[in-house]
Amino acid sequence: MIALVTGGTGFIGSHLVENLIKRGYKVRCLIRERSNLRWLDGLPIDIAYGDCTDESSLTKSVKSVDMVFHIAGVTKSIDEETYFKVNAIGTKNLLMACIKNNPGLKRFVYLSSQAASGPCNNGEKKCEEDPCEPVSPYGKSKRMGEEFALALSKELPVVILRPCAVYGPREKDIYSFFKCISKGIKPIFWGGKQLLSLCYIQDIIDGIILASESPLNSGEIFFLSDGEDYQLKQIGDIFSEAIGVNALEIPIPKSFLWGVAYISEYYSKISKKPPILNRGKLNEITKPNWLCDITKAKTMLGYNPKIKLPEGVKLTFEWYKKEKWL
Repeated sequence: MIALVTGGTGFIGSHLVENLIKRGYKVRCLIRERSNLRWLDGLPIDIAYGDCTDESSLTKSVKSVDMVFHIAGVTKSIDEETYFKVNAIGTKNLLMACIKNNPGLKRFVYLSSQAASGPCNNGEKKCEEDPCEPVSPYGKSKRMGEEFALALSKELPVVILRPCAVYGPREKDIYSFFKCISKGIKPIFWGGKQLLSLCYIQDIIDGIILASESPLNSGEIFFLSDGEDYQLKQIGDIFSEAIGVNALEIPIPKSFLWGVAYISEYYSKISKKPPILNRGKLNEITKPNWLCDITKAKTMLGYNPKIKLPEGVKLTFEWYKKEKWL
């Protein structure tokens, strides 16, 4: 079995590549010329150079593969246009390249995001059947990628996955929360009552592989999480215990965060680097309920997440220490 993985140099993609190799897959990675291959170094992979924003560069990479795992995407950008160019049009380009050059493809797995569906506004958990109401340019671009995939689902065997916030070794966003806790600071937003779904990287990888190997109708969508509901304050407490630090809770007012977002965006235009925090991300952070329901994944995929937050945080913290990130 030959698998093409886009985004193989990233956090989720590199873990997927390792797991596919362990399962006996021959893995081809679609990589841009200037990509950092740190997490792929030494792995028995075939490298195909190309860019999802350029359909003509994808022809050779999609030929003769059995599976496509589209993990690549932009989570931070200087401008909104880039989100849609990469996450939406890039997905459409890859889908079209597969249709034109690999009509016998067995499965196209598109890793979308919970952000594509948006927060839950009815006080319950978000389900796949609920309307999509993304609140950030990132979420809107991932939803547009989903729409392209669904529109072509009669021509390709497509499955769409919406993981929640994912953490684990190599992750760099939630890592900033680890850094705060390790310094004795526990930031609390909106009284710490915000509800979140989280998932350790290995459970997400298991879900991705299950989605690729399970008999499914084209166009199915699944949420992925560890199945638990967490309050932000509870998350901070679990992190503090895992790290072994008695962190001080520091309430962060909304006005302060909006100020940080505006300043970050301003300096981003000068530095030409993505902002630390932008208004789109803050729109997500300010929503009170980001819980998702994984009943469908459990029922149809046999998805069974094994690692809950306390164990996952310990594993992640140990890796950060080993790699001298903390």
